[in-house]
Amino acid sequence: MAHNISYSRRLRRTPFTSGVEAAGVKSFTVYNRMLLPTVFEDIEFDYHHLKSDVQVWDVAVERQVELIGPDASKLMQMLTPRDLSKMQDDQCYYVPIVDDHGKMLNDPVAIKHSDTRWWISIADGDLLFWVKALALGMGLNVSVFEPDVSPLAVQGPKASDLMERVFGNEVHDIRFFRQKRLKFADTTFVVSRSGYSKQGGFEIYVEGSEYGMPLWNALFEAGGDLNVRPGCPNLIERIEGGLLSYGNDMNMENTPLECGLGKFCKFAEGSEFIGKDAIALEASHGPARQIRAISIQGRAIAPPRAAWPLLKDGERVGQVTSAAWSPDFATNVAIGMVDASHWDPGTELTVETSRGPRMARVEEGFWI
Repeated sequence: MAHNISYSRRLRRTPFTSGVEAAGVKSFTVYNRMLLPTVFEDIEFDYHHLKSDVQVWDVAVERQVELIGPDASKLMQMLTPRDLSKMQDDQCYYVPIVDDHGKMLNDPVAIKHSDTRWWISIADGDLLFWVKALALGMGLNVSVFEPDVSPLAVQGPKASDLMERVFGNEVHDIRFFRQKRLKFADTTFVVSRSGYSKQGGFEIYVEGSEYGMPLWNALFEAGGDLNVRPGCPNLIERIEGGLLSYGNDMNMENTPLECGLGKFCKFAEGSEFIGKDAIALEASHGPARQIRAISIQGRAIAPPRAAWPLLKDGERVGQVTSAAWSPDFATNVAIGMVDASHWDPGTELTVETSRGPRMARVEEGFWI
């Protein structure tokens, strides 16, 4: 059954929402109290187009938490187990944010402008309040606030071609997870080679809401012969690529090691961050469960609205959190959290879907 969203000032539009609506968006979800498009034509059409052409995504829901002041770098390091000491001013880092028990609070991208200025591009969650409270409690000389910055993503195999037409040849100089300020109209934007897909592309951090629709229009005017279309993060493609969704595949009950993010928790000797003791203890003996790629047999299934139990001989050994039919791999692809005793590749399990039990298999890795 379809349900409408009741709009109010608590549910914020983005600088690109009018363009999204004019382009015929079919559905939204709510993310950081903002509208995030989820479907334009249909999920499979959008999926195939993303893999073959180029899309423009309204991802302004990836709100920024800005840290500015003499203690900005100290505060940034306190938030994450990832060692930031060698991070350069043009880099972007994927950084797990944990609490004092080593549990995941968010999995944002940190963007370093300088030692005294950072952006944290957050997933869904009230991270701003955590960062402000930590800064206040530690008595740090740093301002923490949400700036008027709204990301717009350009994703797909033809993303570089489209970006060159709007921003010039300099886009080709940006390496993966690096960023550069590029000119647009009478201003400049931070442009990073990153995005929530495995197809390659860029994220443009639009400073100033008034520039939202001029940039949106410029990208579509420049990309007509590239078959540019509006798009959004695609459920099928992100599962194939093992891109985790905070709030779906992991939450405050999970640790970074359970989420397979151990490589981002190799902290430098002598560094300090919230949750250090808990992370070190878990690392010494390993996680009791961990995210795995899972294939589910049978016909196409609808994505789960709640976690589906994973069973072995009637005993619960994990859960499936995201699933979808993959046209390219001709199977139901899924992300699940599986107990250590049953996470080896090739392990056969049963998953209790909304349409009854199905056979499932733990895979060696994700599909792309």
